[in-house]
Amino acid sequence: MTAWDIKPQGVQGQLKKVGTHAGDLEKALNSMVTAMSEAATHAGTAVPGSAASLPVAGPVAVGAEPLSHPTLGPVAAALGAYITERKPQLKSMAERVQAAVVGAATATSEYVEGDLDTAKRAQDAAKSVRLDVLKDIRAGK
Repeated sequence: MTAWDIKPQGVQGQLKKVGTHAGDLEKALNSMVTAMSEAATHAGTAVPGSAASLPVAGPVAVGAEPLSHPTLGPVAAALGAYITERKPQLKSMAERVQAAVVGAATATSEYVEGDLDTAKRAQDAAKSVRLDVLKDIRAGK
């Protein structure tokens, strides 16, 4: 490759699109976790009615319901295991998207800064150039 041809405005536009899609991905993942949690809660258990919740030991205020928490059934346990197993991959997806966006923005910024440095060096070099020498070079002398 002999030259770079990066259009910073085009990169910025693409990064905005990626940001929008990343937001959509985040919403979808949050919805999936919420739906799985609700499914686990409503899946029930394989035990009869009163055994479907476990009493929790401890003092209870006068007139309050006894403390208990629901027993997890096999569906809830499987959904919980699935989310626990997939959590590293889900986190990794988000991190990779963020790294790609930050990397592209940083690289484009460095490109623009490099372009400005190159332009300044060319201007400085042009100040010291003798036009008569350039004309001779151009004429093939």
